Amino acid sequence: MTITLTAADWFGLFTQFAMLSLLSIGGAITTAPEMHRYLVTEQHWLTEAQLTSSISLAQAAPGPNVLFVALMGWNVGLNAGGGLQAGWIGLAYALFGVFVTMFGIMLPSTTLTFIAARWGHQNRELRIVRAFKQGMAPIVIALLIATGWLLIAGHSQPAKDWPLWLLAVTCMLLVWKTKIHLLWMLGAGALLGAFGLV
Repeated sequence: MTITLTAADWFGLFTQFAMLSLLSIGGAITTAPEMHRYLVTEQHWLTEAQLTSSISLAQAAPGPNVLFVALMGWNVGLNAGGGLQAGWIGLAYALFGVFVTMFGIMLPSTTLTFIAARWGHQNRELRIVRAFKQGMAPIVIALLIATGWLLIAGHSQPAKDWPLWLLAVTCMLLVWKTKIHLLWMLGAGALLGAFGLV
C-alpha cells in the first residue's frame, strides 16, 4: 500500500494522536476504536490487517502496551515512504511516523498525568478525588470492551471460530474467578494455537 502524505497530513496525524492522548483513560489501547476510524476508515492510511496486526504484535511483545501506537506510526510511515523496498527513504518515513504518533500520544497525557497526580496526591482525602477514581472504573472497562470488539469484529466467523470463542470465555472466567497467572493462560493459548486447535 502506497500513500502520499503532505505536511498538513503529518500535522493532522500528530494532532489526532494528541487528542486521543487526552482521552486515553485506562491506557492508549482504549482509544484503538477511534484510531481505527481515523487511520483505516476515514484516511485510508492503514489497512485493516495492518492496524489489527500492530495491536496484536505489540500486546504480545514484552514492554509497555503503548507500543502498538509506534507500530501504527511505523506502518503509516512505511506506506507513505514506499515501503522497505524504497530503502533508506522508506525507513526514514517509517521512523518519522513512529516519532509523530508516539510524541502525539505521549506528550499531552504525560503532562496532564504529572500535574493531576501531584494535585490528587496532595488532595487524596477530598471527596471529589475519591469519587473521580471510583467513577472512572466503568468508563475504562467499557473502553476496553470496545477495543476487544474492534479486534474480533473484522475477523470472526462464529461457525468456524467457536473454539477460539470458547477459549476466550474460559480465559475470562479464569481471570475473574481464580488467581492463575496470565502467563499460564498465554502459554496455554499459544500451545493450543501451535497444535491448530484454535
